Amino acid sequence: MAAYGQTQYSPALQPAGPYTPYTHHTQGYSMTSYNIKTEDGLSHSPGQSSLLGYTSNFGGTPPAQTLYSYSTHAEYHTPTSPLTPGKEQEGAPARRSSDVKLRGRKRANDPVPPLDSDIERVFIWDLDETIIIFHSLLTGTFSTRFGKDSGKAVSLGLWMEEMIFNLADSRLFFNDLEECDQVHIDDVASDDNGQDLSTYNFGTDGFQSPAGGGTLCLGSGVHGGVDWMRNLAFRYRRVKEIYNTYKNNVGGLLGSPKREEWLQLRREMEVLTDLWLTQALKALALINSRPNCVNVMVTTTQLIPALSKVLLYGLGGAFPIENIYSATKTGKESCFERVTQRFGRRAVYVVVGDGVEEETVAKKKNMPFWRVTCRADLEALSHALELDYL
Repeated sequence: MAAYGQTQYSPALQPAGPYTPYTHHTQGYSMTSYNIKTEDGLSHSPGQSSLLGYTSNFGGTPPAQTLYSYSTHAEYHTPTSPLTPGKEQEGAPARRSSDVKLRGRKRANDPVPPLDSDIERVFIWDLDETIIIFHSLLTGTFSTRFGKDSGKAVSLGLWMEEMIFNLADSRLFFNDLEECDQVHIDDVASDDNGQDLSTYNFGTDGFQSPAGGGTLCLGSGVHGGVDWMRNLAFRYRRVKEIYNTYKNNVGGLLGSPKREEWLQLRREMEVLTDLWLTQALKALALINSRPNCVNVMVTTTQLIPALSKVLLYGLGGAFPIENIYSATKTGKESCFERVTQRFGRRAVYVVVGDGVEEETVAKKKNMPFWRVTCRADLEALSHALELDYL
């Protein structure tokens, strides 16, 4: 473990409760090489500049010190991106265009996972430009800020955007659900009668209007009627099943040749972003290795595209679907309130993000805020976690 200089952290982290103020200072320490294993069997080092796969040991012991190895056979799991500029158009509605911002979990190895009420510390993460780099690739701000090839950055961003919406449309019912967005995957579960869906035909249940367009959510039934709500709940249940089945096997969900295309895209994005995502995954894994800590995601992206993005960036092992909230309709403050109601007032909440909205809400609720503006901020976060400052 290398020296970390002083344990002062800048005004970006406004500790509340048991925290001591510290300044975000990232010079003067070297990162330990971690083997972060993911679904695809690739190993990745946060400090390495070459593109390697990585695996995330979510749950269980902290990642072991190791050199990174790359296997061309394995699938790529949750890579990391480089330093990310601030988000543009924070809070703007998600849309299908190049400026859309598609925006923890208990230890996997715990024999008996802790109840929500037993959680002692909750880390609330933003997604875009915090854990991953996506939106800033499309706008060109990433390449401008960090001296990257702008044409390559935009090309990779558009390629990922196409994959995100393709997966959302083809497997996660986004054509049906785009106008029926929910904050949480279980928000309409009360309308689900538990019917066996193994032979259910979603294409003929009358949910989606043949005309499409602006009447996507009307169908042949009455919007909000019992039958319509039940069919809506069926779709969200199936989305949940698909996520849970394939969160550690995205390549299996995509199939060939999409799997190979996805692996290539992930590798190229890792190179361009200097392993930003790998570094974020290290912090996520450290949190998940603690028995009474959890990672939660609150994103301004609509829920279905957000789930698609989480899967394609290999974050499924880091975030159970129940820990993902979309703030598109309600805003982040409402989502933060739901999270605190779920885990209780006794838990300590730490917010990790790059945007003004999450920082403002964190300060309002007296929650420590860890600002992420570059990859070094994620490295500092991992180091603080290793030293039990957080």
